[in-house]
Amino acid sequence: MSTRWYPLYQRGNPQLRVFLPNFFMKLVKPRFTQPPNVVTFEVSMEMTRYDVKNYLEKIYKIPVITVRTEVTPGELNRKYGYVTKEDDVKTAFVELEKSVNFTFPDLFASSAKDDDYKKEMKNLEEMKRAHRKQLDRNGYRPGIPGWFTF
Repeated sequence: MSTRWYPLYQRGNPQLRVFLPNFFMKLVKPRFTQPPNVVTFEVSMEMTRYDVKNYLEKIYKIPVITVRTEVTPGELNRKYGYVTKEDDVKTAFVELEKSVNFTFPDLFASSAKDDDYKKEMKNLEEMKRAHRKQLDRNGYRPGIPGWFTF
């Protein structure tokens, strides 16, 4: 499963070796509504459905029923006579046991977002007032730059 180079053998115990897989799995929000026991991942193009199942079961101890994979081709972009293509993406749909319900985590709570927005707007208004005050202070001296004040 892994083709990385590992440190050479060294005398003594313990051997300081870490075996990591060459694959990545990225949890993504599904485009369409799915049952609560289905999770969507973007995975490496080299991963097979068996690799995905083993990865989740052995490393994270998640009970996996089935895995379906889908390859989405990248978009073609034509600009100034050149054609470029975005990378293809492999998506894995993992079905868990019926008893497991997965909900995508809400990383940005709405109440915290509203409070931060209000703080930022208040800060912006203060900055606008300070800038307007600076401009008014130099209003009677046309042609002199704003940094040239005392």
